[in-house]
Amino acid sequence: MRVIGRALVVAVAIAATTTMATAASKQTLIGKASFYDRNYRGRTASGSAYDGAKLTCAHRTLPFGTKLKVSDKRSGRSVVVIVNDRGPFVRGRVLDLSYAAARELRMVGRGVIQVRAEPL
Repeated sequence: MRVIGRALVVAVAIAATTTMATAASKQTLIGKASFYDRNYRGRTASGSAYDGAKLTCAHRTLPFGTKLKVSDKRSGRSVVVIVNDRGPFVRGRVLDLSYAAARELRMVGRGVIQVRAEPL
């Protein structure tokens, strides 16, 4: 009986953690976004090679694979990206966008913009 009791406790703990992660991933993010340099080459935290031509982004805590609709608060333009990296590590920023996503939002000339990111 003890083993069954411990297994139940572990199952409840895992379920609670999953529920908290799901709830956190449904929150709308508002803040500043920047983008990766056009010439950046490297690996993402998810293990894949960074591809500036793909619509991806970095976020500190959202699960890899999370889809976000990112909107420029000034222009209203939006793009759908997938979280595949960790960051940004600059205070006050909520996302680092791939170069392709930055081009879609027409933010390359501005560098940093105010965004609203909603999980899909």
